[in-house]
Amino acid sequence: MGSPPRSSPRLSWRRVLCVLFLPFVSSGFAPPAKYRNNFIFERRKLPPNPRRFDWSHLTPRELKNRSQGIQTEERAGRNPYFTLEGHEFLILGGSVHYFRVPRASWRDRLLKLRACGFNTVTTYVPWNLHEPERGTFDFSGNLDLEAFILLAEEVGLWVILRPGPYICSEMDLGGLPSWLLQDPTSQLRTTNRSFVNAVNKYFDHLIPRVALLQYLQGGPIIAVQVENEYGFFYKDEAYMPYLLQALQQRGIGGLLLTADSTEEVMRGHIKGVLASINMKGFKVDSFKHLYKLQRHKPILIMEFWVGWFDTWGIDHRVMGVNEVEKSVSEFIRYGISFNVYMFHGGTNFGFMNGATSFEKHRGVTTSYDYDAVLTEAGDYTAKYFMLRSLFESILVRPLPPVPSPTPKAVYPSLKLSHYLPLWEALPYLQRPVTSNVPINMENLPINNGNGQSFGFVLYEMTICSGGRLHANAQDEAQVFLNETSLGILTDVYRDIDIPPITECQLLRILVENQGRVNFSWKIQNQRKGLIGPVTLDKIPLNWFTIYSLELKTQFFKKLRSARWRPLGGPSSSPAFHLGTLMADSSPQDTFLQLLGWNRGCVFINGRNLGRYWNIGPQEALYLPGSWLQPGTNEIVLFEKEKSGSGVYSTDVRRFRFSVG
Repeated sequence: MGSPPRSSPRLSWRRVLCVLFLPFVSSGFAPPAKYRNNFIFERRKLPPNPRRFDWSHLTPRELKNRSQGIQTEERAGRNPYFTLEGHEFLILGGSVHYFRVPRASWRDRLLKLRACGFNTVTTYVPWNLHEPERGTFDFSGNLDLEAFILLAEEVGLWVILRPGPYICSEMDLGGLPSWLLQDPTSQLRTTNRSFVNAVNKYFDHLIPRVALLQYLQGGPIIAVQVENEYGFFYKDEAYMPYLLQALQQRGIGGLLLTADSTEEVMRGHIKGVLASINMKGFKVDSFKHLYKLQRHKPILIMEFWVGWFDTWGIDHRVMGVNEVEKSVSEFIRYGISFNVYMFHGGTNFGFMNGATSFEKHRGVTTSYDYDAVLTEAGDYTAKYFMLRSLFESILVRPLPPVPSPTPKAVYPSLKLSHYLPLWEALPYLQRPVTSNVPINMENLPINNGNGQSFGFVLYEMTICSGGRLHANAQDEAQVFLNETSLGILTDVYRDIDIPPITECQLLRILVENQGRVNFSWKIQNQRKGLIGPVTLDKIPLNWFTIYSLELKTQFFKKLRSARWRPLGGPSSSPAFHLGTLMADSSPQDTFLQLLGWNRGCVFINGRNLGRYWNIGPQEALYLPGSWLQPGTNEIVLFEKEKSGSGVYSTDVRRFRFSVG
């Protein structure tokens, strides 16, 4: 998803321009004159719709004989509508991203989706996670897309797949791999040869995995989306038709669709493909552009936003239950298919989060709670039971029983016993790169030539005088003279004073990639680390030693052999802090609250839980029970500034709130 867009009373068919909702016009509800030229339907109180649906035989396991998937129909005297095997069908979708949910919790979240009354699950497919290096693909563990789709089928849900290549989704670079940024001639999301060659190789690997899971092949995939929200980007009119052909040539068929904001749907659609729209709430003029584009097709709201994502430093965003109920009631009343974004948001584990860049660069928080129908930890909300009640009112058969709540645990306070300054951990990193000039993260000659995608980069150089230091650090850098902190550089503040020195010293610049922008044209310029020359009194510095801090599991295995120092009190420099969490024989979900800590990231048994930052709004990190083992669990905090008083387990998620 992306940023939200923000007469005569006598009836005569010839005089009614607003035909989007024909049955209501023919029943005597003519649109007021002021709406006619905008194709807006009248919003007077309508009698309750007596229609009730029985889709019990229209589930993946029940439908054995298949001849036609999702189709569109139009009959005189009523609105166009979807059918499945000839039966009228409303798509009631909910978004759940498999890559943001621990695999052990997939079934729980999908069962809750089904029990709420939804018949479809939608998910994006993140290219950057599935192809971290060129030609190296990962569809295992939490990235086992096929297993997720088959589990949805088992639970009784249809699937709408959104394979990109660009997905937005508040993911780093909108889900595009960062190694695409190595080529200075490449133009992302265009038919530029370098970009489409990479897309073709990715699709050659991805599409065969899902093509056999399509509806007419006996699978649960009823629709596939072409790219995402291209109407806003729209750099190349040949790009979307190219992607459509790329999907079709690899065996993708059935219902194909695009998704754009209500204002940009005209630019983002493709001829012959169903156009869908994204919106925050039901408004009378939201459909005018869609109607002009495809008045003879049913309406699909691909993303109905029931909340919003958070960025660091901004209060937690929520949307009221009544506001959601009002819109969903209107959708049902007018027979509009829709997909709730998000039904369950989950977590930006590790460094997968994206960023916004409006007034300033802001990373998306580790929590992708989204004020969704289920919380980040999979707990029920008032929105859940409101939606279940609405769906029950239109279904003939009773819904499945609601699964039991997900249990939580409060573990004893975590004991942090040792620490290791960053400078003493450098020997346990991979061999540093030496260069006469600074090299940005993506172009470091590591990872088989694919550069570095996530984490931190440390640049070291020798200086023999003080002066005015200038550097373009993306996104934020801490500057040290030997081990003494001198200040912070950002993408806005690029200068810092180095005090006079009498002998040569080691200048260190630790740069953090806080997440690449995931929306807008700025994705083209999202290289991280030090960009361009570093100068001291306008004289370029040279001979850099560059350490890559990707902070992968293998690094923490090596770190166990380091000489950790006993923790005697607070430390005030970048350091790793080691401790233990004691779990019982059946570990359960919990949240970690870091009191007094400034900012950094947490690792459990070598796995990256995500970032924390005392500016909020997120005030506790979700820790899945499936990440814990019975007994002792190793916890490592990489704190960038100053250590805190302790780490505590709680069974309550914590945010700073605002209503919006």
